[in-house]
Amino acid sequence: MSEISPPDPDLAAARAGDDAAFTRLVRPLRGELHAHCYRMLGSAHDADDALQDALLRAWKGLSGFEGRSSLRSWLYKVATRTCLDLVEARARRALPMDFDEEAAWLGPYPDARYEQREAVELAFVAALQHLPGNQRAALLLFEVLGFSAAEIAEVMATSTASVNSALQRARAADIPEPSQQQALRKIGDARVREIVAEYAGALERGDADALLALLTEDVTWAMPPLREWYAGVDAVMDFATRVPLASCGSWRHLAVTANGQPAVAFYLRRDGDGPHLAWSVTVLTLRDDRIAALTSFLGAEHFALFSLPNALAGEPPPDGRLTPN
Repeated sequence: MSEISPPDPDLAAARAGDDAAFTRLVRPLRGELHAHCYRMLGSAHDADDALQDALLRAWKGLSGFEGRSSLRSWLYKVATRTCLDLVEARARRALPMDFDEEAAWLGPYPDARYEQREAVELAFVAALQHLPGNQRAALLLFEVLGFSAAEIAEVMATSTASVNSALQRARAADIPEPSQQQALRKIGDARVREIVAEYAGALERGDADALLALLTEDVTWAMPPLREWYAGVDAVMDFATRVPLASCGSWRHLAVTANGQPAVAFYLRRDGDGPHLAWSVTVLTLRDDRIAALTSFLGAEHFALFSLPNALAGEPPPDGRLTPN
């Protein structure tokens, strides 16, 4: 006869109103819950709000946790319902069929743990946002988190048949399989760093030929929150030679990682001798040793997500790589 595990003292204390015990309970799960909220909502800032709301709901409703499932599963239930409420409450954003057109409201995501990187790849998260909330939740809970249809039905307060129907419809939407991690492993870390440095260096030098050599024929460039985007190497190079390579000013950069992909934080000085100011975080999608997509998230507000400064002064670090503290 198997022994019954003793109750978690932190759980008992949290139920009795000890908020420090509750904090200890949820601390190991905050990262993965935040990533789940990001996948559901497409924005790290929205995920911050959703997770805060979900944990408040969990704290207030902890007496309703009966222990029939793990605390982790129960917290995912609360977080998913919170995200679904936000999806339903906010005005539905106009979503054209192409990711690069609808990326105007997406945001980058700071580097996730290794086992989560595929599930936060930019194209995958963007495509999810085309789905109705129930289909999005069902697909993520089933395909990414491994919940059963019956467990998802409990999370979403619906029937197993409804969950299976939502899964079938979500799969019919042809959500792209995450592929960047495989591509990055094939290219190799050293070459990925070279591509990042070559791309950033081309912009800093105003070198159109160097930039062209890095791009695939079908490359795209999006610049959220702007609605315009460029598709194909001719359109991308036409834009690049007119604007960032020629007329913006002086560029500096720091290499980072976003959505499990290589990325570059760009700083711009339009004129004078002052510091370079935070401008954009550009996520690179690579294919066969070339850049297949550029997504430049414009705005200094993104830099705080990566613990980056809002300005750079002095000499840049070698290769633009961040120096560990």
